[in-house]
Amino acid sequence: MSHHRPLRPWRFALVLLVLVALWPAAARAQEGDDADAGCAFTKREAIEANGGPLGSAIWGRLCQVREGKPSYPEGVEITVSQGEEEVGSATTGADGVFVIEIPGNGTYEVSLDVETLPKGFSLTDADRSTLGNVRVNLGDQQAAFRLGEDTRGQRDFSDYATTFAKGLRLGLIIAVAAVGLSLVYGVTGLINFAHAELVTFGAIVAFALSDAGVPFWLAVALAVVAGGALGLANDRLLWRPLRRRNMALISQMVVSIGLSIAARNIFQIVFGPNSRRYVAAAGQRESAYGPFRLTTNDLLIMGISVAVLVALTVLLRRTRLGTAIRATADNQDLAASSGIAVDRIISIVWIICGALAALGGILYGLSVTVKYDMGFILLLSLFAAVVLGGLGNAYGAVLGAIVIGVVQEMSGLFIDTAYKFVVALLVLILVLLIRPQGILGSRERFG
Repeated sequence: MSHHRPLRPWRFALVLLVLVALWPAAARAQEGDDADAGCAFTKREAIEANGGPLGSAIWGRLCQVREGKPSYPEGVEITVSQGEEEVGSATTGADGVFVIEIPGNGTYEVSLDVETLPKGFSLTDADRSTLGNVRVNLGDQQAAFRLGEDTRGQRDFSDYATTFAKGLRLGLIIAVAAVGLSLVYGVTGLINFAHAELVTFGAIVAFALSDAGVPFWLAVALAVVAGGALGLANDRLLWRPLRRRNMALISQMVVSIGLSIAARNIFQIVFGPNSRRYVAAAGQRESAYGPFRLTTNDLLIMGISVAVLVALTVLLRRTRLGTAIRATADNQDLAASSGIAVDRIISIVWIICGALAALGGILYGLSVTVKYDMGFILLLSLFAAVVLGGLGNAYGAVLGAIVIGVVQEMSGLFIDTAYKFVVALLVLILVLLIRPQGILGSRERFG
């Protein structure tokens, strides 16, 4: 007998009414968003406008939305200076682009001559005609002057929908990276703080291979394999010997903290302190999908994440290996007595953990940038997702990750984005006060 409640007509009508009321605002916003997108300017476009590599330069494009369309002021003079000395200047053409050569990396001032702005064009902030402290670290840097009416802070349904989608994307990335952390805890009881460095490792390996000329899709595959191999090495060289010595779990956790610090410093020495961007992430523009504004990479990231999580679910629920993993997580002694090679299963879980962490790092790097401590920055969200969903529960980790990702991104609409991690933790605390075992965790009895 089915126990599903029928969908009441008034509820269905209310949902339709809300969507009908909100859709015109979203449609109007989309027109403006398309215009704003026309003002976006990427390095690839700057290179095309320059007719070749930029070299050491400060570059940009002046653009103002007029009558719903992007317009570019011609004949505007831009000057770059360092200290009291003028370094160079340029005058914008019909495309509004300027490229000014500079001596090299350093800190510069970029000034716009307001008197040269054509009629109908104006700075958004009259006091921002000079950009001080423009830092150039990687040879070139974009300088952006806002023109026209300031529309920042004016939000509509499309903004909320897009932010929700971005939160879902972040949640899926966290889910991919956090599932391995949850599986390792389930089969070994280890809270592994060095999991963050597995995330960073995958992103750095993919960047290094891609930078060396390997096609990006192949670099991703090789980085995931390398992540799995590093996970196996972790277990065979460190954690298995410690388990055989019956080291206490709290002591193993301390070891993982030390391993995390050491690995992070190695990454900083090898990769450098600066963030870098995948070539595959450059030149991405948002397109409209109904009320959502997403890039091709956004869709690709979400698609890959969902496919991987579904595949993992099938592995855990429909295969003998998945049954063995779940049995080992439930009771190692009983699993061993049933003929399951527990050490082998744990090693396989570490391989899965390393591979998923590496993939999560690559996907996170595609959405932001690659940096030596990117995994450490994401670590708080990973632990929050695992605890929120229920320690040791892989499905709970996925659900917790999506909640954390959406809450983090949506909170940025209402408060300073610097505090979005705090909001996610507040949600975690509230849920645990109501349900200490997590959303999908099971209650435990002691004594």
